[in-house]
Amino acid sequence: MKITDENMPYMHRDISWLTFNYRVLQEAKDPSVPLMERIKFMAIYSSNLDEFFRVRVANLRNLLRLGKKTKKKIEYDPKVIMKKLLKIINKQQEEYSEIFMNQIIPQLKSHGITVIMNSDQLDEEKKEFIENFFQDNLLPFVQPVLLVKDKIRPFLNNAALYLTVILHPKDQPKGNYEYAIVKVPSDQMPRFIELPESDGFQNLILLDDIVRYSVRWFFPGYDIEGMYSIKLTRDAELYIDDEFSGNLISKISKSLIKRNVGPASRFVFDREIPDHLLDFLKHVFELEEFDLLPEGKYHNNFDYFKFPDFGMTHLQNTPLPPMKYGPLEDSDDFFGTITEKDHMIHVPYHSYESCVRFFEEAAADPHVTHIKIVQYRVAKVSRIMQALMNAVKAGKQVSAFVEVKARFDEEANLTWGKKLEKAGVNVHYSFPGVKVHSKLGMITRMENGQVKLYCYLSTGNFHEGTAKIYSDFGLFTADTRLTREVSRVFSFLETVKVPIQDFKHLLVGQFNLRSSLSEFIDREIENAKAGKKAEIILKMNSLQDRDMIKKLYEANQAGVKIKMIIRGICSLIPGIPGLSENIEAISIVDRFLEHSRVFIFHNDGKRDIYLASADWMTRNLSYRVETAFPIYDPDLRAELFDYIDIQLRDNVKARILDGENSDNYKENTSDIAVRTQSEVYYYYKRRAENQRMEEEKAKEEGQKSK
Repeated sequence: MKITDENMPYMHRDISWLTFNYRVLQEAKDPSVPLMERIKFMAIYSSNLDEFFRVRVANLRNLLRLGKKTKKKIEYDPKVIMKKLLKIINKQQEEYSEIFMNQIIPQLKSHGITVIMNSDQLDEEKKEFIENFFQDNLLPFVQPVLLVKDKIRPFLNNAALYLTVILHPKDQPKGNYEYAIVKVPSDQMPRFIELPESDGFQNLILLDDIVRYSVRWFFPGYDIEGMYSIKLTRDAELYIDDEFSGNLISKISKSLIKRNVGPASRFVFDREIPDHLLDFLKHVFELEEFDLLPEGKYHNNFDYFKFPDFGMTHLQNTPLPPMKYGPLEDSDDFFGTITEKDHMIHVPYHSYESCVRFFEEAAADPHVTHIKIVQYRVAKVSRIMQALMNAVKAGKQVSAFVEVKARFDEEANLTWGKKLEKAGVNVHYSFPGVKVHSKLGMITRMENGQVKLYCYLSTGNFHEGTAKIYSDFGLFTADTRLTREVSRVFSFLETVKVPIQDFKHLLVGQFNLRSSLSEFIDREIENAKAGKKAEIILKMNSLQDRDMIKKLYEANQAGVKIKMIIRGICSLIPGIPGLSENIEAISIVDRFLEHSRVFIFHNDGKRDIYLASADWMTRNLSYRVETAFPIYDPDLRAELFDYIDIQLRDNVKARILDGENSDNYKENTSDIAVRTQSEVYYYYKRRAENQRMEEEKAKEEGQKSK
């Protein structure tokens, strides 16, 4: 079968993303996951879905408004995709409610925690507590508004919680309804309120239900016929990726102001809401059918991140504290240790301290003259950013490239950019039309009258917070093959001048990233045709680019064995006879977020291995400055091969990716359970222990020789 754009099997990225988010929901319903962690996964699922509607669904809605001629240029029918998405989401939302009500709530009760959801669960003591709490804390924030069709149309804040109230005037015949809306001030108050203990139980009530119980005081002349929760998600309205002119910083700043007042992208409502109320709300808030999404009684379930744990550590994950990376953290000569050989940390298994120290050492070292960094996402409180500012005070030249188009971190990055500028850092901002997604740091040091470069290349951001939960690799190197080319990347970012010399070791977006990856696949194809062993192993977050997927299908047809570990979007469909039967794909979702990218090409036994900031999405390969970097050190290569082998053997948290979106767990065909993240943690623990024993042995032998 000759593969063409028309006949190539391809799963739309948004449909594939929903299957990823369902894998998150699977963690919430997995009884082997500790209860408090299951609640966190419910929060993650909800948070993910909110962003999906604000960005992806909002974009589809805009496509629906295009004229017929313009729509013909799109590779898919946005109306068809929208219908499929809403069907999938509705089904997932029903399961979400079932998990919460029939699994999480009973499990909490079995551990002595009662979530009160009905007024008949309230005794007199609790009622008095609620009434006092409402009067003392909520009264200033609750804003009841009577709705009058075509006359009173209050503005619904993005992602704010509201109760709609069906009112019946006491002096009117049945059926004469009026409607009102009441804000639930979860932006001002905690979502979960602890009630007095009773019968040995810890009691919780949601803020929504305190408002629900207290609403009657606002409408003394009415009977309340029903109350139903609603929420409006608004379009994030930040369409600047393809801007090629104008003042980018100004455009972003203006977009941020508009972000919470954009058009509706989702109207969420209690699925028990009566039709007459829903019809009324559709008219008042000018909603379309595509806006409507039924959910359970409660919305904004990302608030479950803050669910009280009452100190019940037995209902949480067993701690896996980050391990010290001894060779760097214990070194008395930090840069000398990097000169001796390359070093690699793997967070969150390793501590992030080595990366932080890289910049802190540079800031304090009198031999360091320059520090450069790419900032994509940064923690609110950042020792790395502080080190840059300290370096300026110490008289060093410091420059930072700040990507202000990092979605939902634009404001934070603008703030950091201004703070760095004020401190004297030379700050460069985003390019119009291109995102800079590379994760690079570079230090220039004078040694024996010569300039020497030290670099840190990573698959993840310079973010001390996410380094505790995102799985990423970071390479420390003084290898001139890499450092010289990193220097060229920084020169390009600062001057926008194309480097005179080609990149021979790094794969860099806008230059050789896409073409090199294609050449590596072609090489495997040629080796397979020549009867040699040919294999590709890919680990990444997302695989969506059509040209790369087509290449992988062609490689499959040539006999290349392809193994993939894809956490999120996978538009390639494995297992199709004659097209992808040699392709196996799994997804691993567990306590840490799998974020690293690893590309391995067999290369007739010489195996090329790259770590990268880039996924195989069109935006990464064509519209971003990304960096993939080779691993040359034999010890680090062996470590990465071990790591990938563990991932491929996972039979606990690995799900099989297929065209059916079944997300079935990989079958355990052995007597040994392999759970990647636990196995990797103890793999590093054993290595650290072995290293410690070797050092002690060497120390003892040294003492004996004396």
